[in-house]
Amino acid sequence: MSTTGTRVDGRSRRAEAARDRRRTRILETALKLFAERGYHATHVSDIIDAAGVARGTFYLYFESKEAIFHALLDRLLAHLRAHVVGVDTTPGAPPVERQLQQTVRRLLEVVERERRAIAVVLREAVGLDPSVDAKLREFYASLHAYVVEALVAGQAMGIVRPLDVEIAAACILGSIKHVMERAVMLTPEAPLPIERVCHAVLDFNLRGVLADGAAS
Repeated sequence: MSTTGTRVDGRSRRAEAARDRRRTRILETALKLFAERGYHATHVSDIIDAAGVARGTFYLYFESKEAIFHALLDRLLAHLRAHVVGVDTTPGAPPVERQLQQTVRRLLEVVERERRAIAVVLREAVGLDPSVDAKLREFYASLHAYVVEALVAGQAMGIVRPLDVEIAAACILGSIKHVMERAVMLTPEAPLPIERVCHAVLDFNLRGVLADGAAS
C-alpha cells in the first residue's frame, strides 16, 4: 500500500472513531436526561445543549428523540442477548444447573452495569410506541424459549420432574423479572448483590419453598 493510501486510511479510521464518540456522547447524554427528567419531559434541545453538539450534528446521527430511545433499547437488548447461551446437553458438558447459574449471573451483571438504561426502559417503554412494544415482546419470547429449552433438556436428563414447561418457564421468567425490577427501581443506588440474588433465584425456581418432605 502507498504512503498516501496509508494516510487516507488513517484519517478515515480517526474520522470514524470521532463519529462513534459523538454518537455515544449523544446517547449517554440522552440516557442521563431520560433517567433524571423522564423521557417525555426531555426535549431534543435539552439533549443538544447537554451534549455540547450543534443541532445539525445531532440530526446527522438521530432523526428524533424517538430514534434515540430505540437506539438505547436496541443496545440494552443486544447486551442482554449476548449473555444468554443455549443449554449444552452433550457428553461432558457442565451440569444444567451450573449452566443456568452462569446465565443468570451474566444477566445480573448486565443489569448492574446497565441499571440506568433498564430503569428508563421499565419506566418509559411500555406503551411508548408499537415498535418498542414489539421489540420487548420479541426479547421476552426469546428468553421464554431459552427457559423452555432448559426445562425440556432437564426432563430428558431425568433431573426435572414432569410439568407444564410453558407455564413453568413463564413463572421462572416472571420471578427473575420482578427481582430485577425491585433491584433497579426500589434500590437504585445500592449495588446489586449478584451472587446472593443468583443463588436465591435459582434455589427458589429449582427447589420451591417447602422443606424436604413437607409436601408429602
